[in-house]
Amino acid sequence: MKILLAIDSSSASDAAVREIAARPWPAASTVEVLTVVERAHLWAPVAGLDDEISRRATDYVEQVAEELRATGLTVTSVVLLGDPKAVIVEHADKSGADLVVVGSHGHGALEQFLLGSVARAVVRFACCAAEVVRASERTRWERMRVLLATDGSESAQLAAQSIAENPWPAGTEVRILSVVEFSLPWQATIEPPIDTSEMETLREHAMKHAQDAILSAEQPISDAGLKTEESVSVLVAAPKEIILEEAKEWGADLIVVGSHGHNGITRFLLGSVSEAIATRATCSVEVIRKRA
Repeated sequence: MKILLAIDSSSASDAAVREIAARPWPAASTVEVLTVVERAHLWAPVAGLDDEISRRATDYVEQVAEELRATGLTVTSVVLLGDPKAVIVEHADKSGADLVVVGSHGHGALEQFLLGSVARAVVRFACCAAEVVRASERTRWERMRVLLATDGSESAQLAAQSIAENPWPAGTEVRILSVVEFSLPWQATIEPPIDTSEMETLREHAMKHAQDAILSAEQPISDAGLKTEESVSVLVAAPKEIILEEAKEWGADLIVVGSHGHNGITRFLLGSVSEAIATRATCSVEVIRKRA
């Protein structure tokens, strides 16, 4: 696995570095540590200031790289100039990264309101899988609790396969959650109303779809020797709200979801399940995407 770790000097990035160091990775995995330097002055040039900031950034990423090398990882480092949101996404594509890891600077109301945060941009636009890391009080990567949210789609199946293919600490539990999404066709709003038996048929189909999604995701994970349990939600709420609540109540250490890989204008629209979870969860979130 080729991992791109994008950092700054914040405590959020410190948590991402610790996770990279502590997490078991597939054999022969490599890590590239990246920091992006924005110009220090917008209105007037300051002689030598950009050079000094770049030098300090280089020292910083190399220090982090040395810490990670001490754990046995193969690590390189790079400093690039520009807007971090754009540069990280572009570099992930050019370097052929399989996973981009960034820290989260919190999940308060202000961060959720403001668009354009680095974590949000990476989740929305990265060409590969992305993980948003949040610091945890418990010792990470020891008997983890991983929540997989699946809707039976191809992207959800890729998320299940990703869990199956990665190494995990002994005793790790995987809970597979599927939300029963039951919505009436537009004809239900006109007269005469839909027959009760037809309504029941629609509910049964929705329930079966959720159960089939779980079974499909469970197969590769169980085959990998991981302990799994099922959870089907029939609550009347948006899937993202149910997933976030389930993760909180269960005490998940990591949520894994698939991204449906929208392109073009749809990527600019807010409200996708994977993006909402990544920006609002209280634990780390990994969004799996088939690499373009």
